[in-house]
Amino acid sequence: MSDIGDWFRSIPAITRYWFAATVAVPLVGKLGLISPAYLFLWPEAFLYRFQIWRPITATFYFPVGPGTGFLYLVNLYFLYQYSTRLETGAFDGRPADYLFMLLFNWICIVITGLTMDMQLLMIPLIMSVLYVWAQLNRDMIVSFWFGTRFKACYLPWVILGFNYIIGGSVINELIGNLVGHLYFFLMFRYPMDLGGRNFLSTPQFLYRWLPSRRGGVSGFGVPPASMRRAADQNGGGGRHNWGQGFRLGDQ
Repeated sequence: MSDIGDWFRSIPAITRYWFAATVAVPLVGKLGLISPAYLFLWPEAFLYRFQIWRPITATFYFPVGPGTGFLYLVNLYFLYQYSTRLETGAFDGRPADYLFMLLFNWICIVITGLTMDMQLLMIPLIMSVLYVWAQLNRDMIVSFWFGTRFKACYLPWVILGFNYIIGGSVINELIGNLVGHLYFFLMFRYPMDLGGRNFLSTPQFLYRWLPSRRGGVSGFGVPPASMRRAADQNGGGGRHNWGQGFRLGDQ
């Protein structure tokens, strides 16, 4: 048990709380402590019955059963792997910026879920984070199941097909990819690669709550080549510490 506790405490803070909630909420529903009917995102209940907790519970809940257990575990693994890599990589020392990314993606997914009557939001949020990681490491060669190898930029779409095969919904993965692309475009590509204005900025209250840290582990993420050239022309300045990527599955 001490090994499990040490491993759990080694997970970076934001990912640790997200991971714990994604384990606890399905367990609460599975044990019948709270009826799963209160954990889904139902637009009518949220908008007209003021059951304001539903967007939050729908983000962490997943109906685990004989037909969905493997899909749940696979996506729990993706949450742990890619949220950890982003939080300790491209967002190392900047927990407020990472939390802002999660909040932006979550708000977009909740709005989409209410519009499209999506009752579960766990997979879209995980996929949005995986998409951002894949874009920041787009030229890295990653290995997937059965020894297949390809560039990281294709990983979200490979996982979309993989999740569909094992019982997922293409819509959930697609919404996650599109939301991740929206964040990546507005935060990185448009202002840094295309010279546009920065539409996204972390609110100051998040910095007061989660102040940035200096030093720490160097980042894993690698920006697109055009971004690296722009940084080189500016003498290496900028607010992001990209660092170097690593292969899928490496520890």
